[in-house]
Order: sequence, then structure tokens, then C-alpha cells
Amino acid sequence: MGFKFLSKNKIALLPRTSGVYALKNEKKILYIGKAGNIRERIKNHFGQPVFKDNLFINQVKKIGYFQANSEIEALLLEAKLIKKYKPRYNVVWRDDKNYFFVGVTKEDFPTVFITHQMKDKSNIKYAGPFVDGKALKQTLKILRKIFPYRSCKTLAKHPCLWYQLKRCPAPCLLKTNLGKQLGKILITDLKKECQKNVKNLIKILEGKKSQVLKRLKREMKKASSGRNFEGAGKIRDQIAAFEKIISHARPALSFFDEERKQEDWFERAGQKLLQKILKTKSPLSAQRRISRIEAYDISNIQGKLATGSLVTFINGQPDKNFYRKFKIKISGKPNDIIMIKECLIRRLKHREWPLPDLILIDGGRAQLNAARQCLDLRFKEIRVTALAKKRNELYVEEKKKPIALKSLPLELSNLILHIRDEAHRFALTYHRKLREIDLRKGF
Repeated sequence: MGFKFLSKNKIALLPRTSGVYALKNEKKILYIGKAGNIRERIKNHFGQPVFKDNLFINQVKKIGYFQANSEIEALLLEAKLIKKYKPRYNVVWRDDKNYFFVGVTKEDFPTVFITHQMKDKSNIKYAGPFVDGKALKQTLKILRKIFPYRSCKTLAKHPCLWYQLKRCPAPCLLKTNLGKQLGKILITDLKKECQKNVKNLIKILEGKKSQVLKRLKREMKKASSGRNFEGAGKIRDQIAAFEKIISHARPALSFFDEERKQEDWFERAGQKLLQKILKTKSPLSAQRRISRIEAYDISNIQGKLATGSLVTFINGQPDKNFYRKFKIKISGKPNDIIMIKECLIRRLKHREWPLPDLILIDGGRAQLNAARQCLDLRFKEIRVTALAKKRNELYVEEKKKPIALKSLPLELSNLILHIRDEAHRFALTYHRKLREIDLRKGF
């Protein structure tokens, strides 16, 4: 693992992605940091230096960077590289209030905590150092959903809220009447779960995520071979959740940084990717910009109080001025295809609304065909796609096989999922509102 170095006068060539960067003189690395946007962070070092920057910024000759898939990966990578290179100006101001460590007690039911000092190394295992305490807390919060762990210093008499939220295995259950009745069986199971989760957590914080994935896959295979399908399913869900957060989660990135980054990416690369995916035999369609995207979804319970949503994204960003909701008029058994068609027909009657370049429907091939039927010759330039929830597969006109989102670039996959989820949220919110009104009428 090594940095890719550029001369300090080539800041414009640095990526605008999350990752880790290094500031170096002719021979040694002076400082290592992480950023949600490497280029902007380096610009701040030189353009708006703080007191700490002034200690070394004049010595910098080269800038190195290492891109990461997410802010979580950048956080873990930063800690690993600081430990490896021991940069002088990461250490020069290190005191009891700057660096963070994650400590894990060595006991049957380990406790996980964040600290500034490594005191007792015989009874506690540490991971770190970490520079960004806020990002570290956010990372642990996310990882705790996948690998629940104990965080209390002393076991309470009854399980707390963390147990109710499924964020802790709750060894305190042993103090309850149920725990006393189950005895050794419960103790053994809880001990295994607590220690396994903490072991995986520490490995991840040490940057050894591939080892954790391999171990989980072995455990899943073993459970499945032993016909423990419930256990295998639980591990399968852990693997899926872990792979997702390592690739996608950005706990330390502000909303505005993320928004700007998405807009830049859409203008720089998103347009070309969409045009490539949506191209047809007509050159005109292939060359047309895909700037305005409308997405539709349906929400109902057995066909009752059905609602439809229309959300609009312009240049990769939601524009709520153009969100619309529909109270479905047809009644009877639930039929998403007919409901989608109703929404589209009603939408297309509004000539005053700007037309989209692309329509995204929640569903599969049948929903895509239904939407296409609503678009007559006046709307032939509008492209239609459908996204099936079960496998996250994108159905595109004139393509026989769907496209798996996981095969697309990460930014495009995330954008499509974001648009789909926003349409679903908007439809569901309106449906719940109608249900509340209906319930009030019943009283």
C-alpha cells in the first residue's frame, strides 16, 4: 500500500473523492490526514492554514493521496498509515486530548469504549490511533448495528435500551430469572457471541476487513452445512450489511460537501455513464443529455388508500419544487401496473410541468412496458427504466437482460438507489397521512 505523489503545484489534479492524503518534503512524510474531498482539503491546508499547518506547510514539496470507497474506510486507513509512517507533525502535537483509541476489555463479556490514553495493556486491547473523534463515534455506531457489543462498565440487573435496539448481546440477561433458569447454555452462547463480535470489530478497526469477510463466509458455509439455516441467514445478513457500509457509508461528510461532490460527479461523469447505458439505435437519443429524472412509486395496503409519488432530480440532486403526489382513483384489488399508468397519464396531462429526460419506475419489465405504453409519439424522446427491488436490477428499454446495480460505478449505483428510495419515501408518507385521516373518521 503506497501513496500516489504529485508536485504541490498540481493540486488541481487531486481527486475530489474521500481518502487519505500525505504531505511530504523531499525525503519524509510530514503529515497524514483524511478527507471527504481530498482536493478541497489540500486547498484549505495551503489557502487557509491554521496554527498547526504553519508548523510544516512551508516544507511541503509533494502531496500524496490514497483513495477510499467511503469515509469509514478513510478513517481506518488513516489510523493504519499514521501507525506505519509515524509522521512528525502528526506526533508533535499528540497529547492526551488529541488522539483517540478504541479499547476492548479482556473478559468473558468484553466492553468496548473510546479513550485518549492507553493505560492497562495487559487487560485491555487497543485499536488506533484515530484523529477524528466524531467520525470514530459515527463509525462505531454504524458497526454496532452489524456486530452488537457491550459498552457498559458494570452489568445492570436488567437489559437496557441497547438490547431493545439489538445493539448489544445483553450479558446482563444472566442476572434475570430467565438467565438463571437457562444457566450454562445461555452463558456459553452469550460468551461466544460477545467475543466473536468484538473480535470482528477490532479486526475492522485495524484495517483487516478482508479477514473479517473471509471468516464470516466460512462461518456461514459451516452453519449451512450443519443445516443451521437460521444461523447461516443471520451471518449472511451481517456480510451484506458490512459490505454495504464499507462501500457506501460516509459518516463524517457534511450534507453540503456531499451535495457539491454529487453535482460535480454528475456533470463530469454521470452524464456520459447514463447516455452509455440508455443508448438506443437512434443517435439522437444516445447524445441527448440526461439532466432531469423523474421517479414514480406506489404505496397501498391491499389496494386501499393507494397513493402515487413523483420525485424529480435535476443534475443528480432532488428538486422538491417539482415533487408531486397522487391519490389513486381506481379501486379494487391492488395492481401496481394500473396504478403506475394512472399516475403517468395524469402527470402527462400537465403540459405546464417540464418534461423529464428519464423516467424511473419502481418495478420490473412489466412496469417498464406499462410506462412506455403511456408515452405516445409526443414523448418518444423520454427514456424509461425500471428498478426491481429484490435484486436491485435495472431494466432498460431495448435491453433483454436487466443490469445489476452492483456492476455499475459506485456513484451511479448510489444515485439510482437514492432516487428510488426518495420516491418510495414520498409515496409512503402520503399513504400514512391518508390512513391517519381515515382512522380519525372512524372514531
